[in-house]
Amino acid sequence: MPIKSPDPRTSVLLFTWQTYWISFVALAVQVVVLAGYLSSARKVEARGVRWSVFRTICFVVGALVVAYAFEGGIAHYQTSNFTAHVVQVLLLVDVGPPLLALGAPITLALQSASRRRAATLVKVLRSWPVQLVSRPLVAFAITLVPLFVYFLSPLYRVSEEHPLLLAFVHVYFVLAGLQLWVLIVGQDGLPRRLRFGMRFILVLLMIPFNLALGLAIASVTQPVYPAGNTLADTQQGGNVLLGLAEVLAVVALALLFVEWAREEERGAVRNDRQLDAALSAARAAVAPNEPSQPGKGAQ
Repeated sequence: MPIKSPDPRTSVLLFTWQTYWISFVALAVQVVVLAGYLSSARKVEARGVRWSVFRTICFVVGALVVAYAFEGGIAHYQTSNFTAHVVQVLLLVDVGPPLLALGAPITLALQSASRRRAATLVKVLRSWPVQLVSRPLVAFAITLVPLFVYFLSPLYRVSEEHPLLLAFVHVYFVLAGLQLWVLIVGQDGLPRRLRFGMRFILVLLMIPFNLALGLAIASVTQPVYPAGNTLADTQQGGNVLLGLAEVLAVVALALLFVEWAREEERGAVRNDRQLDAALSAARAAVAPNEPSQPGKGAQ
């Protein structure tokens, strides 16, 4: 009988890779997505449009984080150590997706696609389902509420016993997290781009939600998956979720503040240039109408 909640070993976390068929399918999808992004970036560069290296690095790192969470060493413990599984879910929701969103994949797709495909993508972005999930509170609910349902209902136990369902849950968390972080990060020119105020609010709202979820898990009186986890492991997972999720939220707030400050600085410079241009135009308009001054020798 397997030992409940074995302590994760560093060698396993760093050097183990999952080899069951679901992992290979996930890896194939991830390779296709990453290759498509890099190919699109080359197309944009070939057209003479500079694509940010920073965006490319963020997307690549985000893809690697998602791949590690799906197939790396931490996935080895996803059915045997609740705390490790909590960290895995946080990687899929709050680490990988914001990095992918910083890569501005939608903007890249629009710039690299043909006119026909770009027009089709624009229609999709303006369709009512996309407009619906792009609403801030809807996107927030789609991402955060399922975390409560997953960890505090029998769904967690069922997913631990059915690998295909567990893989589906993880895919959902990545996609839900991505659609929320695309709004928060604000790198893509979506039809509904949020102002900084709402983006700050969304991140601030994560803090009490994560607090409530972490406390709820840490306060359980029996393991959420008795067949594989101990009560101590379950409670520790709640504490880790509480602490790590709040740290990630604070980091997101700090980065948003830096971006807001830079945007304000760029806005101030732009306003100064517009004011200088207006003053120059006004001087140019007045100068021809000024009466000429007679010379000293005029009679």
